[in-house]
Amino acid sequence: MTSVSLPLAEIVEGTATRVMVGDHAVCLVRIDDDVYAIGDVCSHADVSLSDGEVYRDDLEIECPQHGSVFSLVDGTPGTLPATQPVPVFDVVVADGTVTVSSSIRSDQRLENDR
Repeated sequence: MTSVSLPLAEIVEGTATRVMVGDHAVCLVRIDDDVYAIGDVCSHADVSLSDGEVYRDDLEIECPQHGSVFSLVDGTPGTLPATQPVPVFDVVVADGTVTVSSSIRSDQRLENDR
């Protein structure tokens, strides 16, 4: 398992940032002092989600190409044309440092295995 750490202050609140965690492109979104980590590639098209608009109140991000909206919490698409979720990665914020793991969050793995 690979991980990447960066200062929380480097992630601008209310915006998305792309980071590489091993071979995974990850979209980090900071809402207040919480950080969400989802796969950065839209499940419908090969487009970077970190270039999309963040909807703070709904905890979602919009794909800039076709407008699919993805949950920052569980990666599920809320609108078409995307029908498949993007992965959600383990992320920990402690002492002003954000650490993102290359492992997919355990609750998402269990749901996808059903």
